[in-house]
Amino acid sequence: MRRLIMTYEKIINRSITWAEKDQNILGLFIVGSRAREFSPADEWSDLDLVVLVNDPNIYIKDTEWVKNIGNSKIIFLEKTAIGDEKELRVIFDGGLDVDFAIVSVEKLRERLNVLGIVAYRGIKILVDKIGISEEINFKNTKVTHKPPSYFEFSNSVKDFWYHSVWTTKKLLRGELWTAKICCDIHMKWNLLRMIEWYMLSKNGWDYDVWHNGRFLEKWAEPKIIECLKRAYAYYDKDDIKRALLETMNLYRWISTETARNLGYEYPKMEERYSTYLVKKLLKLGIPGNL
Repeated sequence: MRRLIMTYEKIINRSITWAEKDQNILGLFIVGSRAREFSPADEWSDLDLVVLVNDPNIYIKDTEWVKNIGNSKIIFLEKTAIGDEKELRVIFDGGLDVDFAIVSVEKLRERLNVLGIVAYRGIKILVDKIGISEEINFKNTKVTHKPPSYFEFSNSVKDFWYHSVWTTKKLLRGELWTAKICCDIHMKWNLLRMIEWYMLSKNGWDYDVWHNGRFLEKWAEPKIIECLKRAYAYYDKDDIKRALLETMNLYRWISTETARNLGYEYPKMEERYSTYLVKKLLKLGIPGNL
């Protein structure tokens, strides 16, 4: 007997059949790359489905319904990339990965702006039992960015310079894992936020910076991308030290320019003292009298 080859088209068709038959499902949408015109799906893209229901727990606690769609190999639950919803992430036979965001219709109406961040780039309505697509005009929902307040900006800058010192101390203690995680994750998320503010403050607050660093290489300045190539570390003491200093240099430039664009006073005292401490500690190798 010939083996059935699964494709994303078959998964979509089976999902439609499942959603139409299940009376608890009110809508089914495609979002993400398979609904976008800009940066559309390629051979590496997954399938992002929004399943609109009254009670998400029915589908989260019992995942037997996945069998209606295909032969799953891996299923796990996590929060959606945007918003605070739950999604089942599934890899089907053949390595096809599908994200099922299970969303209550009540929350959808309350938090249209969250779905709008993704949906305004493109959305395909597969099933709509309650006319939600007519009730909410997804296409006209556009993401708007607001400049950070001075407190938001200055607090973010101080957070970064505090953790520059903190990472240095962990590194010198020999806690390489903790130092690397802080340098290459916590501080990099802070850096990403500053890169977004920099590009927005320079190009206008309707400039598209996507979300969570998506397509950073397309919307950030080439100089930033080049600097980022040197800002990540191997699991090695000397290389974490190097990456930390590179990250600090990049952040100093980006945050100073952003402050200038926003017309804000830069927290120079915190930056200078942090830089002094980091260099002193790295030179001495011990806390000493600073």
